[in-house]
Amino acid sequence: MPNILTALKYIINNPVIEIKEKYLGKNRVNNIGDALELYIQDSFAETNDIEDEMERIKKYASVFSYIGNPNNPPDLMIRAGDALEIKKIESAGSAIALNSSYPKDKLTKKNPLITKHCIECEKWDKKDMLYVIGHVNSSKLHTLWFVYGDCYAANNDTYEKVRNTIIEGIKKIPNVDLAETNELGRINKIDPLGITNLRVRGMWHIDNPKKVFSSIYTIDKTLEFQLICIMLLGKYNSFSNEDRKLLESMVNENFKIEDKEIRNPNNPANLLKAKLITYKIK
Repeated sequence: MPNILTALKYIINNPVIEIKEKYLGKNRVNNIGDALELYIQDSFAETNDIEDEMERIKKYASVFSYIGNPNNPPDLMIRAGDALEIKKIESAGSAIALNSSYPKDKLTKKNPLITKHCIECEKWDKKDMLYVIGHVNSSKLHTLWFVYGDCYAANNDTYEKVRNTIIEGIKKIPNVDLAETNELGRINKIDPLGITNLRVRGMWHIDNPKKVFSSIYTIDKTLEFQLICIMLLGKYNSFSNEDRKLLESMVNENFKIEDKEIRNPNNPANLLKAKLITYKIK
């Protein structure tokens, strides 16, 4: 079954650094951000070299239960597997813009921002969240992070508490017309003429993994490309023995799988056992 371990193996065997040439050059996408998403999609579906469009579409349909849109999380859902959010950054250390969607350790069906199609695409209640962050400068992919949400974000209640407090505060504003919305709030007819409306939107950001995980990995600016994957030990062990052994058999001086400890996003005083997987092209 396709998963992060099979995708890592595929990327190592089929690295694409000149992402603009690969995807924009073949008119499959219109911009670098879409090219990154398509590269990740191809890496999980193992479709990088499939030229026939219908064959590639059928493979996508067999691997993914949902392929999203820019306005609603997630970007991808693997059938009976993880949910993915894919983010492009142009500066190696810039914060990650999550827009109206707060960071998630897990994706649940109760999330107010997901679509009906996402909810109904397969039988599911909760999925592990995988953040994929690509540093793309000009036409090249320099750094690619795969970070699981439970290594990166606190539990949903932490963010819901803030979100709900803001929403309840908006509701207490006197003499305004509040509209139903999936945003933090929409206030209609603010002025006496009733011609001014206000949309209150969340613009969430989370620190770059380069900063968050600096204690276990340091970006090497001399490398042409580097991939960093971080997951909890329990997640790593949940994959099949076959997938783990196959990936471990590929370890060399440029590809490493290491045991690390990371701070618990819900209580930094506690350390969690994790796996750090890195791949470098010099």
